[in-house]
Amino acid sequence: MTFVIRTENLSKRYRRRLALDDCNLAVPAGRIVGLVGPNGAGKSTLLGLVSGMLTPTSGSIEVLGQQPAAGAGQLSRVGFVAQDAPVYARLTVADHLELGARLNPGWDGEFAHRRIRQRGLDLKQRAGSLSGGQRAQLALTLAAAKRGELLVLDEPVAALDPLARRTFMHDLLDFVDELKVSVVLSSHLLGDLAQVCDHLIVLAGGRVQVSGDVSDLLAGGERAGLEELTLAYLNRAGGIR
Repeated sequence: MTFVIRTENLSKRYRRRLALDDCNLAVPAGRIVGLVGPNGAGKSTLLGLVSGMLTPTSGSIEVLGQQPAAGAGQLSRVGFVAQDAPVYARLTVADHLELGARLNPGWDGEFAHRRIRQRGLDLKQRAGSLSGGQRAQLALTLAAAKRGELLVLDEPVAALDPLARRTFMHDLLDFVDELKVSVVLSSHLLGDLAQVCDHLIVLAGGRVQVSGDVSDLLAGGERAGLEELTLAYLNRAGGIR
């Protein structure tokens, strides 16, 4: 089996605070992974390690069989959308697409322009004047058009209204189907995750509470669905904050 993420005894400490503690994960390729947990559970830290923006304090992590951010080639294989879908406020939508083309050797310009047209974005409009949903769509398009093998999304829909969230999730499923990309999606919105995710990671207190394919986790029939299963693990770990 091919794994997009493998960790062994992975830990990350910020001075006196242990953000991740002894995490062991093996995430198969081809999955849409829901990463959930209370505030301070270590979700953003884990995604920072996966994307290569952070380095472990101890333990090991492999992404797509290599160390994260091991070089330009490895960076091109991973698309990342951080919280609040950051874009350059003074640059136009067209400027963002041009920047993406210059920075990414596998850039799919036809795909990027098609998605921008489908979402009704004006190429001449500055990103700072876009709505939250439009900025999220732009950031997702930029990450997906890299034509990498893994998309990492850190709370990309937290600030969006229900309609914009639904559109974003629908587009995410389209990307997975068209690009054959694996996805790790962090969110507090269990209802949204339940619609798209087939693999679940629950973090609490910096530790992995459960990790596995949803079908396997639900095989026992003890829970009615993904939301109920997730809540059960979170409550067992000390509740949701």
